[in-house]
Formats: sequence, structure tokens, C-alpha cells
Amino acid sequence: QVQLVESGGVLVQPGGSLRLSCTASGNIASIYRMAWYRQAPGKERELVAVIFSSGSTIVYGDAAKGRFTISRDNTKHTVYLQMNSLKPEDTAGYYCKHTNKLQLDYWGQGTQVTVSS
Repeated sequence: QVQLVESGGVLVQPGGSLRLSCTASGNIASIYRMAWYRQAPGKERELVAVIFSSGSTIVYGDAAKGRFTISRDNTKHTVYLQMNSLKPEDTAGYYCKHTNKLQLDYWGQGTQVTVSS
């Protein structure tokens, strides 16, 4: 069992920056990859970025490319999402997902990002 807690979501102005954090606890020995997803009201949940256990393999969703950066600190069991040049359409709940080597998924509760002037 792995527990995930996201933090860092706040209201930010368009063009601003924000860094989200997701910290894992519990049985973390089998951590394989972590990802950020987001979901706006009335929309399907979409992939933002994925980072594998070594940190050397990263995949970004289309909306994140060129603006967002995913990283991880394995000593702190934390994955980050640095978001720059934020747009109103980035407004969503952002969710952290851990997938272990058995392909079991664990989700955090989400953190709200609102981009508005």
C-alpha cells in the first residue's frame, strides 16, 4: 500500500509559475513510475507527465510540452511538477499517480490549480 499526498496548488495569474509536489509514503519499496494527471470540470482526466523510477525516462502530454517539467527526488519519495507560463486552460485538479512494478495504481487526492487574473 502506497499513500500519495499532493500539495502546491493555488490560484495563480496567467503567465505565472507554480510547483506541485507529491510525496509518497507507506510501502514504497516497489515504486516504479509516477505521473501527474489533471482533470477540469466536465473533462476527462488527462496525462500531464510521467517519470520512471530512474528519472531518465520522461513522457509529457501535449499540453505540458515546453512549459512543464516533471522531476523526482527519490531520497524524499517526492515527485514535482514545475509549471511555467500558465494559462487559464491549465485550471484543473492535478492528481499524482504511482504505478508499481506489478502495474498497480495508487492515486493521491488531488490539488487544485486555478489560473485566473
